[in-house]
Amino acid sequence: MALLYCACAVIALIAPLGVLAWRSVSGPDGGITLAYYGRYLSSPSLRRSLIDTGVLGGLAIVSTLPLAFLFAYGLERSNIRLKGALAAIGTLPLLAPSLLPAMALVYLFGRQGLLTPWLHGHVIYGAGGVLLAEVVGAFPHAVILLRTALSAADGRLYEQAQMLGASPWRIFWTVTFPAARYGLVSAAMVVFTLAITDIGAPVVIGGDFNVLALDVYKQVLGQQNFEMGAVVAMLLLAPSALFMGLERMAMRRQSAMISARSTGFVASPSRLRDGGLWLGCGAIALAIVGLLAVCQMVALVKMWPYDLSPSATSYDLGRYDGGWISILNSVELALAVAVVGAAVAFAGAYVTQRTRGTPALRHAFSLMALLPAAAPGLALGLAYALFFDDPANPFHFLYGGFAILVIATVTHFYTVAHLTSMSALKALDPEMEPAAAMLGRGPATVFWRIATPICAPALVEIALYLFVNAMTTVSVVVFLYPADFKLASVAVLNMDDAGDMGPAAAMGMLIFYVNLAVRIAGQWGAGVLRRRLAPIPQASRG
Repeated sequence: MALLYCACAVIALIAPLGVLAWRSVSGPDGGITLAYYGRYLSSPSLRRSLIDTGVLGGLAIVSTLPLAFLFAYGLERSNIRLKGALAAIGTLPLLAPSLLPAMALVYLFGRQGLLTPWLHGHVIYGAGGVLLAEVVGAFPHAVILLRTALSAADGRLYEQAQMLGASPWRIFWTVTFPAARYGLVSAAMVVFTLAITDIGAPVVIGGDFNVLALDVYKQVLGQQNFEMGAVVAMLLLAPSALFMGLERMAMRRQSAMISARSTGFVASPSRLRDGGLWLGCGAIALAIVGLLAVCQMVALVKMWPYDLSPSATSYDLGRYDGGWISILNSVELALAVAVVGAAVAFAGAYVTQRTRGTPALRHAFSLMALLPAAAPGLALGLAYALFFDDPANPFHFLYGGFAILVIATVTHFYTVAHLTSMSALKALDPEMEPAAAMLGRGPATVFWRIATPICAPALVEIALYLFVNAMTTVSVVVFLYPADFKLASVAVLNMDDAGDMGPAAAMGMLIFYVNLAVRIAGQWGAGVLRRRLAPIPQASRG
């Protein structure tokens, strides 16, 4: 099984990225050349987009991490009210396409925006608008990582620091902040990668501001220049791979915060701290709700911004390219990705962690399972187009069909699914397989009869994660979807580009509502499974 998974990883990830790298350095005569890189870097406008992309990523980190840390700190280390509601609101941008925050900013601060008069004629198009949109899109990802980092706290350290007379500010910098360093590094990596690889915000609100992701889009779809597209994709891939390496280094240096002697952390009452955090978290939550509400309002008026009378004409999506069928197509794709991805990731994690196959193969697959986190969606999508479009490729039959969309999307989001599966499996007793072997049962029996039922809540969470991302992704599918299988997230991009602002908002909000409904149903189902499985560990210990 380990050999099979390694072979699949090579076909689904290593080989396409290898073809992408080769196309970026292959000359017309079949030899190796750096001419395409030289041509790209010698163009002032293209070189400028490279610089602007790096600046955008850096500013996104500087802007997003303080807000996300404040929000996560308020949820994990304070006594503010309505934590559940605030936590739910903080994750809402995950349920919407990345274009939606940018569209909302245009509706508010564009040339005909609701609040543009307050800016005295200044509009939000350009670098500032893209940065704000990227901050909104990356914010929930950073919050999730930072909440995980801040939730692991040993109450004894705080008690000892207070006994020694340390001030709250000193406790924060000497105890809280060092413990959260790995979470901050991980969040910075995610924010940077999301900011530099997103195509939605630059297309919607970028104006003359150019970035690498937009260059890939223009070179491939606009000019059919696959070699230059491969060059830009490799330039996108490099910083993501670098950040992944830094994150791995930080993980190795991070010491465990929870031990067998640890005590739970309970935040002490503080009106000043809790009041300030409540105002900060409340303002962030209000901004998120406000952006979504503006998009919904635009979808429910007759013609934005000229006729604001209530109307549902924007939801008459049958008049537009893709229309209602694109929503159904996206749901079909998301369901397939959720089922296939959850099954493949869980089985792969089980093979890696719980079987006794060849250690070298299991270790190799473990490494390859982490690589998708360093591959931007645009780079992976273009790599798939170059690899599977080759008639000499024995897997060429996949190109232009539904299967390649499923494979590409599962591969793109595989790392999180794999790591979640690994975490779930670590909770199982390692003696299960030896005990089954003594009874004449193999690992397959343990997998189907024990591991899968016990880890069912985690499998539901993985499926929900994959479903939501498959519904909202644009980058990994924009080069792959066939003409007769339009996707809703791509339809939003095309509608906004054509100036159909109301229908674009309507389509974006439909994606949001589908994800919200599936998320609520999935969380309820996972909760039911957890309650039913709760007695199992106690029974096994008895």
